[in-house]
Formats: sequence, C-alpha cells, structure tokens
Amino acid sequence: MTTILNILGYVSILMLVALGLAIVFGMMDIVNLAHAEWVTIGAYALAVAQAVGGKQAFWLALLAAPAVGAVLGWCLERFIIRLLYDRPLDTLLATYAASLILQKALELIFGTQPMLVYAPFSGAVPVPGGSYPAYRIFVIGVALTVTAGCWLLFARTRFGTQLRAVIQHPAMAEATGIDTRRLNRIAFCGGAALASLAGVLVAPMVSVESHLGVSYLAKAFFVIVLGGIGSIAGSILGSAVIGTAETLLSYRVDPSLASAVVLVLSIVVIRFRPQGLIPGFSAAHQLLGKG
Repeated sequence: MTTILNILGYVSILMLVALGLAIVFGMMDIVNLAHAEWVTIGAYALAVAQAVGGKQAFWLALLAAPAVGAVLGWCLERFIIRLLYDRPLDTLLATYAASLILQKALELIFGTQPMLVYAPFSGAVPVPGGSYPAYRIFVIGVALTVTAGCWLLFARTRFGTQLRAVIQHPAMAEATGIDTRRLNRIAFCGGAALASLAGVLVAPMVSVESHLGVSYLAKAFFVIVLGGIGSIAGSILGSAVIGTAETLLSYRVDPSLASAVVLVLSIVVIRFRPQGLIPGFSAAHQLLGKG
C-alpha cells in the first residue's frame, strides 16, 4: 500500500505541473521553458509566508501562491509571449531567457542556500502494511481534486468548449466570435497558477531553492507528448504512466537512471504512436499524426 501511495503522490504533483503546460502547448503552440519557474515561485511563496506568519501560514500560501503565479504568468504573456504568437521558435528563446532571469532574481532575493519549509501538520495515517505520512495523503487528495476540477471545466463547460475549439482550429474559433487572445491569456495564467500550486504542495517535502522546478520541466513535456498534445485526459494518463514507471524503477536502480530509462521508453512509445496515448485536439498533434 505504501508503494501505491508513493506512486499516487508523485503522479499527482506531475499532473498539476503538466496540466497547465498541456493547455499552453496544445492551445498556443508555445514551448514555455519558463513553466518550471512557476513551481519554484510557488515554493518560495510558501517560504515567505511561513517566515512571516509561522507554520500555519501554509494555508494562506496555498491560496496566495496560485494567485502570484497567475499574475506573473499574465505579465509574461502580456509583455513577451503576446508579441511572439506568429514566431513560435522565438518564444523558445524568450521563455528560456525568462527562466534564467527568474532563477537569478530568486537567487538575488533569497540567496543560494536551500530554504526549509514545513507541512501544516504532522503525523501518520494507518494503512495496510504500516503507516503513511498524513501530509502526503493530503497532497494526493488536493492534487486529485484540482485535476478532476480541471477536467470537468475542460470537458463539461462552455468555457471548456471554447478552449477545445481554440486548440483544434484557432482561426475558425476566432471566426465564430471567440476571443482567442483572451482565452490564450487566461489559459497561460491558469497554467502558471497550477504549477505554483504544485510548488506549494511539494515544498515541505524538498529543499526550496532556485532550481527546484527544473526537474519537473522535461518530464512534464514528455507527459503531454506521450499522453496526447491538447488532451487533458492524455496528460493525466501520461502522468500516471511516467510517474508509476519511474517510482517503481527507483526501488530497483538509482533514481537518475530510473528517470533516464523512463524517458527512453517514452521515446519508443512516441515513435510508434506519435499522436499520443489519447489523441488530442491541437494542430501540433495533427501534424504529428501525419508524420
């Protein structure tokens, strides 16, 4: 049972990071290399909140960090990404530069030494075969609830229908009266907020430093390509596949080797199924299917 919970814990964080990236990549065809920094910003938001308000400031940070991430995401989209929609390759360089700038800014503000933050509660919950930290179960519950909410928003609401329309055919969506620029901005801010929420949740389990989010970036891209570009369900399935495989392999081999093996296996799967496990709606996905 402990192994299953470890898998769920890793998969749930990976899902939150990948979901926002899936929407941005699938909808806007933007390779956002600064996405990892929103995870780091969320973790630092918790560190600042607890430095000011103590351990129980976690609950304030849980609400405030996604808002901070969304505001900074709005700034990046409004002043940089918005100018480069017709030059997708340039966004690669622009977001990479933004990533480096954010990392250095965090180092200047908080220093290079790792910071420790604390879970709002301790203790363990009895499970079959032993016990499991209560906070980790809380993380799993929050992440799964947020993921389910995102899926319902995407699949069952008018707003979600408009998002899918923009992902599938932006020009046609705009011709029907959908404000694609507005939806792009909302999607970008939402993706940043989800990543910042992931940062808050994962921070008490790691050391908070300026490169915290980088380890999630490559995996998040593999998740959305493996699962299916522009597919929320695909991102969830991709997170489950990669998270489960990596966690199980980590029990047998070095974690770095486990990550490498999982990425190689993902490349093999993509080679034979370029559309992903659950085909999405995006134009990028359709091009992959024709390749």
